[in-house]
Amino acid sequence: MDSNKIFQVVLVLLILKWNSVRSLTVDVMDYGAVGDGVTDDSQAFEKTWEAACGSSSGSAVFNVPKGKKFLLNPTKFQGPCKSPNLNFMMEGEIIAPNDISYWRSHYVPTWLTFEQVNGLVVNGNGLFDGQGAVWWKLVPDPCQRPTALGFSSCNNLELSGLTHINSPRNHISINLCTNVTVASLHITAPETSHNTDGIDIASSVNVQIHDCDIGTGDDCIAINSGCKYINITGVNCGPGHGISVGSLGMEGSVAEVEEIHVQHCTFSGTQNGARIKTWPGGSGFARNIVFQDITLVDAFNPIFIDQYYCFPGQPCQNQTSAVKVSDIWFNGFRGTSMSEAAVNLDCSKTVGCTQILLDHINITAGAQGMVVGSSCTNAYGRDSGSIPPVDCLLP
Repeated sequence: MDSNKIFQVVLVLLILKWNSVRSLTVDVMDYGAVGDGVTDDSQAFEKTWEAACGSSSGSAVFNVPKGKKFLLNPTKFQGPCKSPNLNFMMEGEIIAPNDISYWRSHYVPTWLTFEQVNGLVVNGNGLFDGQGAVWWKLVPDPCQRPTALGFSSCNNLELSGLTHINSPRNHISINLCTNVTVASLHITAPETSHNTDGIDIASSVNVQIHDCDIGTGDDCIAINSGCKYINITGVNCGPGHGISVGSLGMEGSVAEVEEIHVQHCTFSGTQNGARIKTWPGGSGFARNIVFQDITLVDAFNPIFIDQYYCFPGQPCQNQTSAVKVSDIWFNGFRGTSMSEAAVNLDCSKTVGCTQILLDHINITAGAQGMVVGSSCTNAYGRDSGSIPPVDCLLP
């Protein structure tokens, strides 16, 4: 082959390589979005998504510009996408409709859904506002409140930097995802807003959550069945119901959760701290769970295993089966409790809890005149010099 033909081949290869790595940026304003917070911009977002997801470029950027407020009705961002890397760059605000009559006539369980989008990055300095106040006042009416933001079957997912406020129900749901990183999120709803979990995780593997501030009316983070290798670090939780494994085993279901590690977290004024909650009558297991290096600031129920978790106001009796809770390590807790039972291990009479280990626990009373202690039922394990002493553990 002469030098001219070699040059032509090399040139073609370079062009192909350049086409494969170049990035396409699409902006919702270029697809008809108005961004005044009043006009429905759903169709503009859908058109922008079609362009970004359908791009054969090496990567694509979906841009939501700063200084604009976009009203979106329920929208699904469906994959799989041609681009292996898609960046949903969120610098503006996205708000949900606050007309309940609309929601009831167009019911979907999630306001904004990303499904089967691998290599997705959702980041920026923007805001998701679920405008949930109109829903909260209807509780306990069974009003089918939607989750604000859901990710389903999205592998290699990254979420960072954003603010999420006032969801009608859960703020973020992560389901059937593998290799997820969540960092530097700010999630806020009033303490009185029922069931407004910060982050719910289900049926997902290898999830890393770090350096987030979460204060809501329910669990800051809830880890549900099908999860393993979940690592949570540096989360400031409060108000809310703490960081919970569960609830598990509802309506006799089989639950499997393992390899959970929660560390360097702070619970401030929460109803619970480190909690494992299961329903009577379920089955399966919750095992190899570590809560480590935890700071408590006037938290209720700092260490809580509750195997008699039921609907409020309904009787909760022992059943012939229960989720097996085992190999749980509470290590390095310090701070103040607003509950007299700083350590409460209420385990199933049917299966009990085994291999419960407590090390370096130093929890004192958060109110003058209060005396804190511990309570155990059917809990087997070891306590290593805790304050208060956990001498109710069975050997």
